[in-house]
Amino acid sequence: MAGSMTVTRLAPSPTGAQHLGNARTFLITWLAARTQNSTIILRIEDIDSPRVKPESVTSLAVDLEWLGLDWDVGPIRQTERLARYQDALAQLQQQERVYPCTCSRSDIAHAASAPHWEHEGPVYPGNCANRRASDAASLTGRPFAWRFRASDPGPFCDGFMGQVHLNPCEIGGDFVVWKSADTPAYQLAVVVDDAEMGVTHVIRGDDLLPSTPRQILLYQALVLPQPQFAHVPLVIGADGRRLAKRHGDTRLSAFREQGIAAERVVGLLAWSCGWIDRIEPISARDLLRLFQWATIPKQPFVVSPDVLAAIGFRLNS
Repeated sequence: MAGSMTVTRLAPSPTGAQHLGNARTFLITWLAARTQNSTIILRIEDIDSPRVKPESVTSLAVDLEWLGLDWDVGPIRQTERLARYQDALAQLQQQERVYPCTCSRSDIAHAASAPHWEHEGPVYPGNCANRRASDAASLTGRPFAWRFRASDPGPFCDGFMGQVHLNPCEIGGDFVVWKSADTPAYQLAVVVDDAEMGVTHVIRGDDLLPSTPRQILLYQALVLPQPQFAHVPLVIGADGRRLAKRHGDTRLSAFREQGIAAERVVGLLAWSCGWIDRIEPISARDLLRLFQWATIPKQPFVVSPDVLAAIGFRLNS
């Protein structure tokens, strides 16, 4: 990954238990930072309040510590930073970069016919795009979200994938930065957080690749320093879909419940990244001398019962 890493973050979302896929991305992030003596911030991305599970918030630190991953700052919770996001929204409103949108999901689904990117909704048809920010005053009693006027920021250089060009206008269109429930959306919150916290490098799963050009637009609109991005392949099931409950219980807590040592899990993940040539126990700290970006496969890591059996884990469905 190009550039000297100064600050990065571990940014789990407590909408469910952390699983093997989360652990792989966390391990890559931690090793990339610790091999460069970089600062690691632990940020709990808990603004998605209807889906946040209190027990997940509690277990996040337990999971990370069990894996042998530490941090230097935090934990910082997004729900304690709402005023920061409100200030950013006000800036976008003053610039007329956002507008109030009263469309429901069904409205958008019925109006949109173009194919859409995997894991992304249909392209927003622009029903409310003729509104100005000041029009929000006339929408009293009607729920509305704030949408950012999308454009194409051009290609960006991803630290793992190389040159990438995704046009937000073709992937989702004008995107939500503030929800109708009067809470900030993911795109706005992470941009404000990363800029204010001095994050220089963002390492995350490649399912978030479409978010990057949207966030670049927000960095530009808010005149904030933009970090370097690196998107790494996900952990998937044998069916080719990203790891989920349908593939069985791969929560980190499930490994602990079966008495599997953390070093065995770390060893499995290290093997998947090409840092060791066979699955064997190893600690995260012992991987510091073995970490290399170049050995991480470009394709997703497929988890099968046979792979998990190699560390003594029984995959329960």
